Amino acid sequence: MWSRAVLLLCVAVTAGCASAASSSSPAAPGSPPVPSPATSAAVSTPAAAPPPTLTPPATAAAACATSALLVRLGVAQGYAGGVDYVIDFTNQSGAACTMYGYPGVSLVTGPPYAQVGLAARRDTTAPVKLVTLIPGAMATAQLQIADAHNYSPQICRPVTATHLRVYPPNQTAPVYLATTSTGCAELVQTLFIAAVQASSHEHPMTNASGQGG
Repeated sequence: MWSRAVLLLCVAVTAGCASAASSSSPAAPGSPPVPSPATSAAVSTPAAAPPPTLTPPATAAAACATSALLVRLGVAQGYAGGVDYVIDFTNQSGAACTMYGYPGVSLVTGPPYAQVGLAARRDTTAPVKLVTLIPGAMATAQLQIADAHNYSPQICRPVTATHLRVYPPNQTAPVYLATTSTGCAELVQTLFIAAVQASSHEHPMTNASGQGG
């Protein structure tokens, strides 16, 4: 009887071991593995696109130097709360050149020139495009000047400028265009500039008023 009990115990232990081994055995070949919660959560997301660059294509013609451009300020068009201008850039050299990106624009007093408040913020509404200017061709950039009197004198500290200082895209030599616009001496954003765009118009090379340097 004692030996029979031992025999039954061994049979029970053997069955339990076989059951445990069956539950932990690997999946049959060809069957997909079941992902664990940690594996499911580790799905990578696509990398964000790199920010756009303002470097023109390497095959483009040379950038238009400030000395190659006739820069003029178009007629002002008022709106409720400010004024819109068009800045014209005409290639007055004898060779093609390119413009790409945003002019640098600020209000100044003088001479001697001193900047009034903040330089223009880039308005990204218009796309950035490479503009090739043959001799006599023109590019334009939209400039918006918000009325400094929209703000309280304490916040703005209005100052009447004498000129707009304009740097053509990717250039370090400015042009000064006469203006009597009012800016804010405090850090209030009143200027907004768009990227240069091609124009179908041409300016005569005479009457080159407005360029200085």
